[in-house]
Amino acid sequence: MERDTRGIVDPDTLLTAVRFRRHEPAPPLRPYVENYWFIDWDLPAPYASHVVPHPAVNLTFQWEEADGPPYGELTGVWAPGLYTRKIGGRGRVCGVKFRPGMFRPFAPDRPVSAWTGRVLPYADVFPATDPAAVLTPAADHDRAAALDTYLLPLVPAAPDPQAELARGLVARIRAERGVRRVAGLAADGGMSVRSLQRLFAAYVGVSPKWCVLRYRIHEAVEAAAHRDTVDWAALAADLGYADQAHLVRDFTSTVGMPPTSYPTG
Repeated sequence: MERDTRGIVDPDTLLTAVRFRRHEPAPPLRPYVENYWFIDWDLPAPYASHVVPHPAVNLTFQWEEADGPPYGELTGVWAPGLYTRKIGGRGRVCGVKFRPGMFRPFAPDRPVSAWTGRVLPYADVFPATDPAAVLTPAADHDRAAALDTYLLPLVPAAPDPQAELARGLVARIRAERGVRRVAGLAADGGMSVRSLQRLFAAYVGVSPKWCVLRYRIHEAVEAAAHRDTVDWAALAADLGYADQAHLVRDFTSTVGMPPTSYPTG
């Protein structure tokens, strides 16, 4: 799949430390799953990766050889700030990134906001399986096939129109810089602001305002890697900020450093 590093802090260093790949799921899963992502590492010293999270739920199967047998986790949208993961020795992760809005059909009894900011055993939500069946194959296509085998029986029997609506709205926020105000997004969708907020709580896990700000910070992080050529005042205006200072403040509070300190590519 095409390389996309949006949200990864200092991707060049990460991709030097680990093998990171993305693969498509089986066709029936593609409306629900954005991609499978695989990471393998063999490190002489501990390493901490940092991600500015997307509004997505992730299912992961993990194996750190020094820490015991393989296991699985479900991670809700990580709204508090940076998601940091420390790794070392030898290990691997096989992850499933659900499309924003499309996890709820797999766990319809609770709003997606119930999982926001939480990491829990995957079997609290999904049927138990043997994580080793996903993690032990050497070839990526075999790992992807194992994930397909696990998830295909769980595909919802019928589409959920509300999930589709939420997915479309988040996709629009991501793609269109002109989407800046929640009231305008609600009006374009023919709903009230409160109805839009309820939809996002139920199906996305975070507010529409959070999504707008987060995707704009993703763009700012990409720009910071090439900051010598960036007109920050123009970028701030293009992203809907009142001025450059507001963008820098949001960048710093989210990423943990100002754009001037961000590693360049």
